[in-house]
Amino acid sequence: MNVVERANNNESTNGAARAAAYDALVARAQACRLCPRMEGRRRVLGAGNGPLDARVLFVAEAPGRLGGDRTGVPLVSDQSGRNFARLLEAAGWRRDEVFVSNAILCNPRDVQGRNDAPARVEIRNCSTHLRDLLTILDPPYVVALGRVALDALALIAPHTIALRRDVATGVSWDGRTLVPLYHPGPRAQLHRPFARQQEDVVRLRALVDSGRPRL
Repeated sequence: MNVVERANNNESTNGAARAAAYDALVARAQACRLCPRMEGRRRVLGAGNGPLDARVLFVAEAPGRLGGDRTGVPLVSDQSGRNFARLLEAAGWRRDEVFVSNAILCNPRDVQGRNDAPARVEIRNCSTHLRDLLTILDPPYVVALGRVALDALALIAPHTIALRRDVATGVSWDGRTLVPLYHPGPRAQLHRPFARQQEDVVRLRALVDSGRPRL
């Protein structure tokens, strides 16, 4: 077996191990019952999240009632999903080139059945799944879409990133590059107009394409 054949064989073996580890994580997430108000909600983690060898992992807040909770795929179908698709388009990315997940894998709702912010304990309960996801994917770039995602990532490895100050800036974190962006949901546009968010994701794409090594 020559060098190229050995490399291809190792890549195939590593890919199979990664896929098996991801399937096991999905099974654990589907069986999770730590958060009482998430009972009956869809655990949005599976084949639709993206390729396991993606260089960029986007971490959003939680599946939307009309988005991921309905479709099983994060950041699709609802307004946040449509905005996210426009952001990827602005950066020249296809959806199947990136991996997308959430700090919370289930849709939190208030007593009226509307989307709600996840509670601190829910973020902590789900942090084990997020930590395992990072270990399995091992992406060189992690993009936190909003404050909740930044808080969840800080439970895995501490950081001092502030969204407003560090937006679209690559920061050394846990052996990789962490980039904070605003969440693509409509409320975030009160703080960061959508045109600015498009500029931010273009900056992110330039950073990734620069081939910057792990920090």
